[in-house]
Amino acid sequence: MADFPLPLVSLLGDWGAYGVYLIVGLCFGYVLESAGFGNSTKLAAQFYGKDMTVFKVMFTAIIVAMTLIFLSSSIGLLDYNLIWVPPTYLWPGVLGGLIMGVGFIIGGFCPGTSLVAMATGKIDGVVFVFGVLFGIFLFGETVASFDVFFSSSYMGRYTLPELFDVSTGTVVIVIVIAALCLFFGAEKLESWVNHSQGNPASSTQQPGNETKRWAVPGGFLIISLALMTNFWGQPTTQERWEKVKPQLAKAIEERQIYVSPLELLSTIHDPTIRVLIYDVRDESSYNQFHLSNSKRLVAEDIHSEAKKLQLEPANTVIMLVSNDDDQATAVWKLLKATSVQNVYVLDGGVNHWLEIFTKPGELGLVEPRKANELAFEFYRAIGARHPAANPNPDAYDFAFDKKIRLELERAPTSGGCS
Repeated sequence: MADFPLPLVSLLGDWGAYGVYLIVGLCFGYVLESAGFGNSTKLAAQFYGKDMTVFKVMFTAIIVAMTLIFLSSSIGLLDYNLIWVPPTYLWPGVLGGLIMGVGFIIGGFCPGTSLVAMATGKIDGVVFVFGVLFGIFLFGETVASFDVFFSSSYMGRYTLPELFDVSTGTVVIVIVIAALCLFFGAEKLESWVNHSQGNPASSTQQPGNETKRWAVPGGFLIISLALMTNFWGQPTTQERWEKVKPQLAKAIEERQIYVSPLELLSTIHDPTIRVLIYDVRDESSYNQFHLSNSKRLVAEDIHSEAKKLQLEPANTVIMLVSNDDDQATAVWKLLKATSVQNVYVLDGGVNHWLEIFTKPGELGLVEPRKANELAFEFYRAIGARHPAANPNPDAYDFAFDKKIRLELERAPTSGGCS
């Protein structure tokens, strides 16, 4: 299993993790202030083409972080699936970006840089921060009136490789090359705008000879890393499974992942837990009988569904169901290989479920029965209309070995303004 990202709370405890966050935040603020990002005049100057420092610094940070993240993922050092990627709500995101962009131009700050300015005692930074807080309050008080639009055009964890249907390495190379070209264009734009206004670029607007001297080797290095990322590619699901297999094979052998029907029924009726039931059987078996509120999961949808499951809250339990438990176990391996947490398999599958929640002799038996086949006869497709699909929990004595243990270590569910 990849070593990163590190589970800081597990390693250092709550206060230790807070200490790391504080140090990272102070360092980030120091870098922003050193780059001049606490100065609203400098920040606003980029929109007039006079000083493109903000663009160059932020885009440099983006392409360096992007390249190192996916290069680390390529060599198995980092599990990219555990990194928080904000879900895409297309049109609300477009409108929000426009509103923030206008605010940036008018106020001269984004939320992060305004905090840097306030920390260094700048009055305009203080005013901007209070404006942000007032905007947050106003949004919270009015969001109910446009919540349909706010939650519309949901696309999940949607990134450029999915948009253009190309490999991650290709996207990395294209963005790096585009960024370097834009850096060159930004230099020319600064020079042209300042000279046309009779204001030759000052040393604070143009990088010095020392900085320019590192531009070419820096560009060569980032392109080389991008090419390496593309060459190695991102690990396949099978490669991910082989990497985590030593730790997870024991859980299968000791049947730690197999949850009894009684525990599943108890968990379904636990108001503190969200249960998602995925039926991985063929369509015929699913139509004959399936558990109430279960969703059929076909092989070609597993990868896309895994991305959605990575965004589920930490109190979500994913239950996989097949006729026995072999098919569900195979899907369990795929989901665990893509870092989906809290995934379990119904012990004995639908056959065991029906053994417990139907009366003896109520259903005929299939004789002889093949492996992974439904053991009970249904003379018509009954779906979830049979009482056993949604048993009454009050009618059963819940005595079972508890297997479900919620894994709460998930990627943080928020992001910065950039």
